Amino acid sequence: MKSVLITGGTGSFGRAYLKFILKKYKKLKRIVIFSRDEYKQSEMQKEFPLKKFPNIRFFIGDVRSKERIHRALDDIDCIVHAAAIKQVPTAEYNPFEYIQTNILGAQNIIEAALDRKIKKVVALSTDKASSPLNLYGATKLCSDKLFIAANNIKGKRDVSFSVVRYGNVFGSRGSVVPLFQQQMREKFFTITDSKMTRFNISLDEGVKMVDWVINNSLGAEIFVPKIASYRILDLARAFKNNPKFKFVGIRPGEKLHEEMISKSDSNNTYDIGKYYLILPNEFVLKNRKFLRKFKAKKVKFGFSYNSLENNLFLKVNELKKMIKKYTINENN
Repeated sequence: MKSVLITGGTGSFGRAYLKFILKKYKKLKRIVIFSRDEYKQSEMQKEFPLKKFPNIRFFIGDVRSKERIHRALDDIDCIVHAAAIKQVPTAEYNPFEYIQTNILGAQNIIEAALDRKIKKVVALSTDKASSPLNLYGATKLCSDKLFIAANNIKGKRDVSFSVVRYGNVFGSRGSVVPLFQQQMREKFFTITDSKMTRFNISLDEGVKMVDWVINNSLGAEIFVPKIASYRILDLARAFKNNPKFKFVGIRPGEKLHEEMISKSDSNNTYDIGKYYLILPNEFVLKNRKFLRKFKAKKVKFGFSYNSLENNLFLKVNELKKMIKKYTINENN
């Protein structure tokens, strides 16, 4: 990787990933932060001024505009696609807005990457794309399918498209952590369902995973990390001793437990130690050397990777440590 464009670059992931690559890759020729939020871009420019970081460029743009993506890809060889609109209830009432950004925007990235001879594309996905119950998850499943299928139409171009699928980023904007942080000063925590569980990944883990995928993927893989789960009541207890709860019911499109690999996907899923891979059949036939390199083992048929049946759960004291470590920044 010599140069990279980060879509949604002013979000939680984009900011963390930028800091990571500035430390790890000292000789990056060009880094483009691509987003539609001019306020966040102006704030990031204060943190990363041109005089100190001459290789960073800020592009106002929307993934809905293929022309703007084309312009931003000058001298770029890698795309990290993090742009999406994500709020589950909002998607149920504004479905076509999500379709335009999460699906049509993904196709714009693919076509621009093919046209501009990009070498590596890694798209961020979500657990909600697995057996989607809500419109947001359905749009991300379509996005995943588009990126995987893009490997079939690249012809002789030296480009690969891969997907990283992981769960909730601890403390990110829109997650339950900032909500509970706010509700610490109130009489009770609002809980949708007492049995609810969630996957958990830190920003650091997500950033390192994307970096690993950039350096090791061949294209057409969906990478899934092995991460811990937590019980929603335990998270509330980590914020406050003996908390009181108000149960409000599951929101439209919300799942009781999250899933990153469905039983239907088990026939195409491999365990490579740190990650699971969901692979098309043709990948397995063409890339057996790759599978041997990472000692890939096919999972049992009917295997499901979900937050309830996970064999690793965070305890209350571990959640307390995470709350202390990860400062919640409402602007991220």
